[in-house]
Amino acid sequence: MKFRVERDVLADAVTWTARSLPTRPPVPVLAGVRLEAEADGSLHLSSFDYEVSARASVAAEVGDPGVVLVSGRLLAEICRSLPDQPVDLVTDGTKVTLTCGTSRFSLLTMPVEEYPNLPAMPGPTGTVDGAVLTHAVAQVTIAASRDDTLPLLTGVRVEMDGERLTLLATDRYRLALRELVWRPVSPSVSQVALVRARTLTDVAKTLGSGGDVTVALSESGGVDLIGFEVGGRRTTSLLVDGDYPEVRRLFPDEVSIHAVVERQSLVDATKRVALVAERNTPVRLSFCEGQVQLDAGQGDDAQASEVIEATLVGDDISVAFNPGYLLDGLGAIDTTFVRLAFTHPTKPVEFTGQPEADGEAVTDYRYLLVPIRFAG
Repeated sequence: MKFRVERDVLADAVTWTARSLPTRPPVPVLAGVRLEAEADGSLHLSSFDYEVSARASVAAEVGDPGVVLVSGRLLAEICRSLPDQPVDLVTDGTKVTLTCGTSRFSLLTMPVEEYPNLPAMPGPTGTVDGAVLTHAVAQVTIAASRDDTLPLLTGVRVEMDGERLTLLATDRYRLALRELVWRPVSPSVSQVALVRARTLTDVAKTLGSGGDVTVALSESGGVDLIGFEVGGRRTTSLLVDGDYPEVRRLFPDEVSIHAVVERQSLVDATKRVALVAERNTPVRLSFCEGQVQLDAGQGDDAQASEVIEATLVGDDISVAFNPGYLLDGLGAIDTTFVRLAFTHPTKPVEFTGQPEADGEAVTDYRYLLVPIRFAG
């Protein structure tokens, strides 16, 4: 095999393909990146760990077509450090020689015949704006569980219903839901997938800047796969198996009390009073007409208190939250004001964005947070 390719093109493609390589692969060949040069001038780079696959295609000057497998992480490190000149790669027996300017590297190859075949990309289900998807994924994955002993809750439920795409995640303490418009292949599409939050985050970050993302869902052959593709790059992932809990019903149908606060003021005040809150110690928010008072710390420990403006509709109410969970939700909302909707001091509180102080709430993103019980 022999080909030449621009340094930046190769470095970018290798880094992207190698990003999800396992740290401790169950078999050595899974630490490799497969390079396939074709006579038509295309170079394909791929990786696979039996769960997530990645494939990138770039243009190259191909002298001799062929296939080779080399250490992915080592190749990525080398490519990032090369001078800004074209890269030549040639195979010679069990070695690969990489030349760039006066830099020259010789790498051992791995047995390409032992490398597993990548799963086929499912047929397209629809497309979505990459920037919108990236933002939506960031808003929702904050609520996904990090506890691998509960694999169901480490996933994001993706619901495809006509032109509506919904992302939903929960770790039992908070729940995030984001609805967005996309372009399905069929207007009658109705499918559900449970995707690992880590995989979805990685996809959104690495593919979201490339334009429209094609989403593909398949249940053929007894293997449930979801795929994403944009600009010559595609990735597939096995879905999380199991029935996701019915969490939509946790959102209240009606609320008797709600408060509206300038979002950034609440973020800043929470960060300040939380400085005295030890781990797992809540921040208490006490709402009354015209204001909300934030308190943290108690007894002989350090204490903090701050009052900021707020509009309250309904009776006075006090709730306490984990400050980290509270800040996650506030950070995911991108409007000037935030609305907190209450049904009871001990029941989950719904957070939504609100562009104006006296306007209507924006409900395409909803964050539900369970309060912490407190004495008094």
